[in-house]
Amino acid sequence: MSRAEGQRERTESLAHRVPDLAALELLLAVARLGSLGAAAREVGITQPAASSRLRSMERQLGVALVDRSPRGSRLTDAGALVTDWARRVVEAAAAFDAGARALRDRRDSRLRVAASMTIAEYLLPGWLLALHAERPDTAVSLLAGNSAKVAELLLAGEADLGFVEGLNVPTGLDSTVIAHDRLIVVTAPGHPWARRRRPLTAAELASTPLILRERGSGTRQVLDAALGGLARPLIELSSTTAVKASAVSGAGPSVLSELAVGEELSLRRLVSIPVEGVPLRRALRAVWPTGHRPTGPARELLSLTRA
Repeated sequence: MSRAEGQRERTESLAHRVPDLAALELLLAVARLGSLGAAAREVGITQPAASSRLRSMERQLGVALVDRSPRGSRLTDAGALVTDWARRVVEAAAAFDAGARALRDRRDSRLRVAASMTIAEYLLPGWLLALHAERPDTAVSLLAGNSAKVAELLLAGEADLGFVEGLNVPTGLDSTVIAHDRLIVVTAPGHPWARRRRPLTAAELASTPLILRERGSGTRQVLDAALGGLARPLIELSSTTAVKASAVSGAGPSVLSELAVGEELSLRRLVSIPVEGVPLRRALRAVWPTGHRPTGPARELLSLTRA
C-alpha cells in the first residue's frame, strides 16, 4: 500500500469513528441546557431529530453519553469527557472557519491583514474569531506569505496591518511585540538524533543538512542569525506545514516554531532534540507603515492579539 493510500484509508476510517460537527454542537447544547428539548430548539431541529442524532452518536462512539429522565437530560461520566473533547473540536472548527473566511478575496473588505506563515496558520484564526465576536459586520481579508512579503504588502498600501516573526523590523515599518516564540529542532522518531543523550551543539546543527523554510521567512532569518549564516538546506519549502510533513516523513531534521508542532510532539510523530548554545527565541510583532498607527478594526485586532 502506498503512503497516499494509507493516509486516505486512515482519513476514511476516522470519518466513520468521529461524529460530525452538528452532532457535537448538539451534545454541547445538551450539556449547557440540561434538556434535550431545549438543546434541539437552540440548534434548530425537532426533538425527535435531536434524539435520533444523539442515539446515532452513541452508537458511533460505543458509549452512552446522556441519561434521559422526566426531569431532564444529564451527561454520563463518559458523556462529560466526550463533551470536553467536543468543545475543543468545535472551537477549532470555528477558528478554522474564521481564518478561511478571511482568505477569501472580498471586495467589501474593510480590514486587510498580511501575516507570515506561522502566525497565519497557528495564531491568526483565533484572533479573527475574537474580532468577529466584537465586530461581526467587519469584513476581513487575509494575505499570507513570509515576513518579507508582509513588509512588501504593507509598504505598497495593500494591507492595513501585518504580523511578522523575524529578528528585525523591516525598513519603513513601525512595530510592537505581541508575543514571543521559540524555534525547536525536531526529527522523526527513527532519526539517530532521537536517541541522543546529550544536546546538539551549534557546530553539529550547522553541519547537518536540514529541512528549512525559504529565505525571507522569519523562521529562516532567526536560524541563519543563530548559526552565523551557516545553516545548510536539505530542502527549502515555503510553508510551515510542508516543512513539518517532510520532517514527519523521515526526510530529515528540521527547525520549526514550537507553536507548529505541539500535536506532532504529543503523538510522538516528531521528537524535540535539545540544543545548547544556539539562540532560537524570537519576538512576534505586529507591523504597520511608519507614521500610520492602526485605527478602527486594525487597532481593535491589535488589542485582541495582546489579550
